[in-house]
Amino acid sequence: MSKVILYTDGGSRGNPGPAAAAYVLKDIFGKVISGKGIFIDNATNNIAEYNGIVYGLQAAQTAGATQVELLSDSELLIKQIHGHYKVKSENLRDLYCRTMDLLSSFQSWQARHIPREKNTEADALANRAMDAKDDVELEPSRPSGGIKPIRLGILISGGGRTLLNLDQSIKLGKLSAEIAAVICSRKEIKGVELARQLGFNPQIIRVKDYPDIQCFSGKIAEILDAAKVDLVIQAGWLCLWNIPKQYEGRVMNIHPALLPSFGGQGMWGHHVHEAVLKAGCKVSGCTVHFCTNEYDKGPIIAQRGCRVMENDTPDTLAARVFELECLAYPEAIQQFAEDKLSIVDGCVKIER
Repeated sequence: MSKVILYTDGGSRGNPGPAAAAYVLKDIFGKVISGKGIFIDNATNNIAEYNGIVYGLQAAQTAGATQVELLSDSELLIKQIHGHYKVKSENLRDLYCRTMDLLSSFQSWQARHIPREKNTEADALANRAMDAKDDVELEPSRPSGGIKPIRLGILISGGGRTLLNLDQSIKLGKLSAEIAAVICSRKEIKGVELARQLGFNPQIIRVKDYPDIQCFSGKIAEILDAAKVDLVIQAGWLCLWNIPKQYEGRVMNIHPALLPSFGGQGMWGHHVHEAVLKAGCKVSGCTVHFCTNEYDKGPIIAQRGCRVMENDTPDTLAARVFELECLAYPEAIQQFAEDKLSIVDGCVKIER
């Protein structure tokens, strides 16, 4: 997950008196990731408000965010965060320092003042916590329509970042899916250990252990069939395999460029970004597509673009493109889960 929007609030009945802090964490589409009201036995308004920020930033870290936009209806607090006003109260200094430490842990952050009428959810959570004299939680947004989760088979060859992104999207209720199988093409990659940490049992299927591509491909299909997989997800998968008939139109890939440019054999990872920079492109991005038995030739489902900066390196461009991948892939998979994708005359049609 890249960017999140954090709404925070806090209040006290007595100043000091029974108090509560609250936050609501949303993704960039406005879907609730998490929200909580935290009861504080005795505190001032300012202490409660700072606690709301600290708890909210910790929740953003847990969600894997790299960028955060903090919104509060306390104008004084926002001015203190930006250094326009000093924090004079000794009771607030530790909370202020904790806030600034947490903000600095993100790749980028913003803090803005908003009117109270635009902060109603966090305000309501704080009041619910004070009424209950206990912590209260806000349910995360769930995919609409009561869709039965589809079963995913994830193929990886590297660190497993895309596997992690999809697992988080499922746990946050943004994706109607479950991961039924994880297949790794190499045993020494970081993705193997990551898969185990996430609670999966990764199967190691190496090309060199089979006499030919047909046998290699057959073993992959055997595992996918046994797991009753609905959709196969190539997540940094670097091995060509022959997609059997039963999986035609049911294998997706994400490529770190805007296909059909910079695709084909040998175009993976940093090789792609180096080629984009060498060509002097001003725009790059990512492409989600259905797979065929040719490298990067399948029907395009979705694309997201970003600017190529004058001072970009392959690393900085790769980081920006990966942020787009974290949005585009779950969105395309959800569209498949909702049966909104069809292939007509070699092109993907999306039902709106």
